Amino acid sequence: MSTVAVKGLVAASAADLWRLLTALPRSFPAEGSVEVLTPGPFGPGTAWRETRTGPDGNSLTEEFVVLTAEPPRRLVLGSPGAGVDYRITWTLREVRRRRRRYAAVAVTVRALPAAPAGRAAALLLGGLAVRTAEQVLRRDIAALAAAADRHEAV
Repeated sequence: MSTVAVKGLVAASAADLWRLLTALPRSFPAEGSVEVLTPGPFGPGTAWRETRTGPDGNSLTEEFVVLTAEPPRRLVLGSPGAGVDYRITWTLREVRRRRRRYAAVAVTVRALPAAPAGRAAALLLGGLAVRTAEQVLRRDIAALAAAADRHEAV
C-alpha cells in the first residue's frame, strides 16, 4: 500500500472550497471534461468520469465515486484502477491569519493493490508513481485555488 499526501493553503473559506470541490461538472481542473454517471444531489454514491491531461501530456480518464461527504471538511473518493484501487481524501480546515480567512487543504491518496499485478506494479513503479501523484495533487490544489479566485472575482 502506498500513500501520498500534499498540503496547501488557499485564500478562501472552507465552505467556498467545498462548493467548488463538490460541484459537478467540476470547476477545476480547467482542462478536461467530466461526465456525471449518477443522477441526484452530490453525496455518497455520486459517481463521475473525469478526463484530463496527465503530467506527461497524455489524456487520462478516471472514474470516481463519493464514499464519504462531511461538508465542509472531509470528502473521500474511491477510484478503481488497473490492479490498484485508490482512495482520495480531501480535508478542509478553516484558518485565520491577520484577519483573513484561509482554508488549509490536505489531499491524501492511498493506493490499495486489488490484484497481484497491482502489487507488482507498485513495487516496480513505486517511486515514479509517488512523484507523479504528488505532482497531480499539487496541480489540483492550485487549480482549486484558481477556481476560488475566479469565483470571488465574479
